[in-house]
Amino acid sequence: MRGLGTRTVQYQHNVAAALGLYNNDYISVDLLREKGPITAGELSKLTGLSTGSVTALIDRLEKIGYVSRQSDPGDRRRVIIVPEYESKEEIANVYQPLHDAMIELAASYTAEELALISSFLGKAGDVIEGQIERLGAAARTKSAPEA
Repeated sequence: MRGLGTRTVQYQHNVAAALGLYNNDYISVDLLREKGPITAGELSKLTGLSTGSVTALIDRLEKIGYVSRQSDPGDRRRVIIVPEYESKEEIANVYQPLHDAMIELAASYTAEELALISSFLGKAGDVIEGQIERLGAAARTKSAPEA
């Protein structure tokens, strides 16, 4: 899993570079794709970035058309950040070779094997998410000023 995680991070860095994005911008766009429209504050919590850094990040992404700010339909006083980049040609061009290679790899497994692999990966993602939260909480505790 560590090896796969390392390769995934390396791949993310290369995708970000290919798109001309900072790595935190790329990670934020991918989090928005996964989580759906969220507030800047929620994005700040997910990324661990300060609210000021997230505001600048959103400004950069909005300028290139990767996100938009919209009024929250549930509370017009709130603004949500909506991912807009999936339809962009440069995104398809970057991800298509990986998609094709993964389809080819998946074709070498049976439906039952793929169901097991999919289940494992989903549960592994949950475990990693829990560890991200644990490490984030530990880091916040260490950096909190003493009373």
